[in-house]
Amino acid sequence: AGGVAGVCVDLILFPLDTVKTRLQSPQGFRKAGGFRGIYAGVPSTAIGSFPNAAAFFITYENVKSLLPHGSSSYLSPATHMVAASLGEVVACLIRVPSEVVKQRAQVSPSSSTLRILSHTLYQEGIQGLYRGYKSTVLREDLWSWKQGHVVDSWQSAVCGAFAGGFAAAVTTPLDVAKTRIMLAKAGSSNASGNVLTALGGIWRTQGLSGLFAGVVPRMAAISLGGFIFLGTYEKTRQLLL
Repeated sequence: AGGVAGVCVDLILFPLDTVKTRLQSPQGFRKAGGFRGIYAGVPSTAIGSFPNAAAFFITYENVKSLLPHGSSSYLSPATHMVAASLGEVVACLIRVPSEVVKQRAQVSPSSSTLRILSHTLYQEGIQGLYRGYKSTVLREDLWSWKQGHVVDSWQSAVCGAFAGGFAAAVTTPLDVAKTRIMLAKAGSSNASGNVLTALGGIWRTQGLSGLFAGVVPRMAAISLGGFIFLGTYEKTRQLLL
């Protein structure tokens, strides 16, 4: 159910993600491709979406079942947040390589996904595919904690959309740092994967506007994505069970 939901969200909202990535890229929106080749990198997303979302929900549901629920209402959000955070740590093992290839394809629409994958492996090895892992996990965990909980009913999808939109805005600087790290040339300061270094560089060169580059498409994608994802997940789970 999580895999189906992940594929639906990522493919439906892919154009918004491409616009966001190009707005955040160091060369700027137009040089990164503008509105051309808006589906560049979609093969990487199509392959990675299902196992990524499935891994999240397998971890999330199992951890949640192991943690104490209790009758107190204040324990429930904490249980959801811890389970969601661990779910993101596991899911990012699949998401980050897919994200690295996807983002590089999004800012180089003339290059194929396979060519970018082979070039990354040749130039940087397997560690090149995991560049930005720490910033991605930090971004996703903060998103889960800001949201307060992962809602698990169709009726709560609207609340999830509003909460996701707010969380998206708050964590945009981390997302920009993640994009810069993933797109950085091998050997550059950002290629080291240090989040604070990336954030400092963006602040010095572009200021606050640079740290919040792509905030509008990011908020739109995550708000719509939260609604589609949670609704599709619950509906698919009901059909399967």
